[in-house]
Amino acid sequence: MHTDPIYNRRLFFKKVLAGSGLLAAGMYTACKPRNPLGHIKGSIIGANSQVGHLVRNMASLPAPSRQVTTDVLIIGSGISGLSAKRWLHNHGMNNVMLVEMDDHFGGNAHHGKNEVSAYPWGAHYIPVPDIRNTELLDFLKEINVITAFDASGLPVYNEYYLCMDPEERLFINGLWQEGIVPEAGVPADEKEQFKRFSALVDHYKSAIGTDGKDAFVIPLDNSSADEEFRKLDTISFRQYLLEQGYNSKYLIWYLEYGCKDDYGCNLDNTSAWAGFHYFASRKGKGSNCTSSGVITWPEGNGFLMENLKKLAGDNIISLQLAYDIQESENGVIIKVYDVARKESYTINARKVLIASPQYVNKHLLSAIAAPDRLKAFNDFHYAPWMIANITLKHMPQQRGFPLCWDNVIYGTPSVGYVDANHQDLKNSMKRVLTFYLPLVNDDPDAARRKAHVTPYEHWLEIIAGEMEHAHPGITECIEHADIWVWGHGMIAPRPGFIWGQSRKTVKEPINKKIFFAHTDLSGISIFEEAFYQGIRAAKEISNQSV
Repeated sequence: MHTDPIYNRRLFFKKVLAGSGLLAAGMYTACKPRNPLGHIKGSIIGANSQVGHLVRNMASLPAPSRQVTTDVLIIGSGISGLSAKRWLHNHGMNNVMLVEMDDHFGGNAHHGKNEVSAYPWGAHYIPVPDIRNTELLDFLKEINVITAFDASGLPVYNEYYLCMDPEERLFINGLWQEGIVPEAGVPADEKEQFKRFSALVDHYKSAIGTDGKDAFVIPLDNSSADEEFRKLDTISFRQYLLEQGYNSKYLIWYLEYGCKDDYGCNLDNTSAWAGFHYFASRKGKGSNCTSSGVITWPEGNGFLMENLKKLAGDNIISLQLAYDIQESENGVIIKVYDVARKESYTINARKVLIASPQYVNKHLLSAIAAPDRLKAFNDFHYAPWMIANITLKHMPQQRGFPLCWDNVIYGTPSVGYVDANHQDLKNSMKRVLTFYLPLVNDDPDAARRKAHVTPYEHWLEIIAGEMEHAHPGITECIEHADIWVWGHGMIAPRPGFIWGQSRKTVKEPINKKIFFAHTDLSGISIFEEAFYQGIRAAKEISNQSV
């Protein structure tokens, strides 16, 4: 297994040239290799941190020159912010304004499109939801993801959005196999460890605490407070596995893949509670799908984000950086910088809902936050990611199971790639593959700094080097590759964080005027949690408005 995604440059060129047949043709020389990536077009297109970093230097911004008044101001257009605005809009609160510092909406549900396919720049699916999650089911029905309910009350999902077969595969021991649980070449004794762990997951899926609540559920705030389960949050997933005698390299790889996939973390910085939540909280049911069903779109969760935005009413404005918040006698005064006009203005709001992550909030609230809140901000850690969308003129020939929606390569730093146009009914040779690389091998701060200065060409070497491992010759098929680096891609559920005090502290409203909603307040960055946090905060505002 690679220990760092920054591969040796010389070995990379030898590998790619050999895979494309150029090494055998004598076109590789030790002193001056032909650049096998020179034909690939593209660039690093995001994320743009320059606007966000202005909040660290408020003194450089111009003084406000005008005033705006609104009943409720929402800061941030991620899923939580849009979810809150939709809920307030649906409940008759229409004098609500939402400002977003970037030039697009949706946070890590952002998406793009080219002539081949739409594609995600972040999250790309949701599992079939638990039927007890009625708020989410109502939304999915509203946007025609759920088309009906059968006689037993189970939702019928739109067949265009249920992930089509074949769904997932794993490249292992030189061959693509069906499914991502390692099978090919796994010794019998190690397969027994998989069976033992699977039985444990089944136990936790059905386990009920002494308070009558599920041990693991989505939203996670509804999970049991029983100490039998919550003590798992105090240790790392790796420590738990070692203590329980799990040592199969294949099982360890598979469980770390799960942590990287949903949390951007490795086994050492994922709590054991979060590790089990990944497997034991998915309890969805549907009339026309299994409990393991996946709902997806070419643009990923951008589909859900765009529908939330449509249902959230008007007055949603981009390129507006909120940079200072002060309480007033009648509400809250917020200074906002209009990036396009290069001018500042003041918003007077009765209530404010801050739907931005805590690494932003610590700057926004530095003048008014209580000491315990300021201290709690330090316990929020975020995982950096690199995501690439790769356009191919065609897929090269492959050994084993055919191209799937989700494609994972055993023993490499990434969590694989998604076939963005998998759901497309058109039979096109061209593909867009969305490649996901969580940057877990360094401390997050160090990884962010390294990612910030990594040039496009180096990212391209990383991508092509890994893809060549599973697809010899694929480099020549790549026409275009754009890259997005999320420095703070998602909240990291480190040991002690999910059920620790800090998450509770920063979620509490300030003087019944300032409220909070963001997926990092759950400790797990998935759509369902962000959607829930937005509604939770919107209800708090509504209750305070009565």
